[in-house]
Amino acid sequence: MNTHMSTMKWLIRRELWEHKGAFVYAPLAVAAALVLLLGGGFLYALATTGAFHFQANGQQVITIEGVPPEMYAKAAAIAASSYLAITAPLFLVLPVVVFFYCLAALHDERRDRSILFWKSLPMSDQETVLSKAAVALVVAPLLTVAIGIATSLVLLVLGLLASAVKGVNLIAPVLANANFYLSPLYLLSFLPLYIVWALPTVGWLLLVSSWARSKVFLWAVGVPVIALALLAWFDFLVGRFSGLSLNVKWFGEEVVARLLGGLMPGIWFGEVNGRALAEQNAGLDGPMLIGLSYGTLASPAVWIAAAAGCAMIYGAIRLRRWRDEG
Repeated sequence: MNTHMSTMKWLIRRELWEHKGAFVYAPLAVAAALVLLLGGGFLYALATTGAFHFQANGQQVITIEGVPPEMYAKAAAIAASSYLAITAPLFLVLPVVVFFYCLAALHDERRDRSILFWKSLPMSDQETVLSKAAVALVVAPLLTVAIGIATSLVLLVLGLLASAVKGVNLIAPVLANANFYLSPLYLLSFLPLYIVWALPTVGWLLLVSSWARSKVFLWAVGVPVIALALLAWFDFLVGRFSGLSLNVKWFGEEVVARLLGGLMPGIWFGEVNGRALAEQNAGLDGPMLIGLSYGTLASPAVWIAAAAGCAMIYGAIRLRRWRDEG
């Protein structure tokens, strides 16, 4: 058991060494851009004006000098519960990075024949493929979350200091708000949910990566999209001559979308009551969002898709054992 865990740790470290640019430098570059653009822009705006301007439809409707004292608590609550949302662009980088990592994970080692070297080491195909799945499902999201939290704190500090200079001191109310400390934990609590929803996509991409000899992206994206197009065309023909209709929408949402879109953080919100999300106008209600999100696990389709993802990962393990192009 200890030997197995040690091997998995080493394999995961190897993946991070080989893909440090994608998993570390890419999100760091986006984080630096956010700090420069948002933080710098916010500081510049406050440095060049002494008032807070509110606009609607591009036209100024009210300008006040500072914030009324009775609004401090509300402003602090919004800042304390929503400061992590400012780094949302980081979580748009995550699915792109993981998508192309999974596509190349097993294909590239056959193409450059490095698979001959790795197969000469005392590591099983199961350990190798599972380490790549673990990097995609756990390590990459955790790195993004860590960078996102650090970036959010930097931007929050810049905003609070700039506001304090202008006479709107929200530092104490924000630090006294429990959501300031709980928000990172709320974000981390979504990781198990992300793993369940991402399993079908990771499994599909690893399966294609282990099987396709070339044009991996075209195989991974083209097969489900062409299948959807053919099914839609067949449904059209059947409908014209028999009046029957196939459930093309279901195939698109439950098969194609899960195969290709599962890596997008928050994809499960498509299954959540939209009205509840729209009512988040006084900061993000972390416990409510967590409850709504985990409520999607009550759907059997989610678990069927996750099981299919595990089956495809198993298929990738078997294919790696047999498809040695050395």
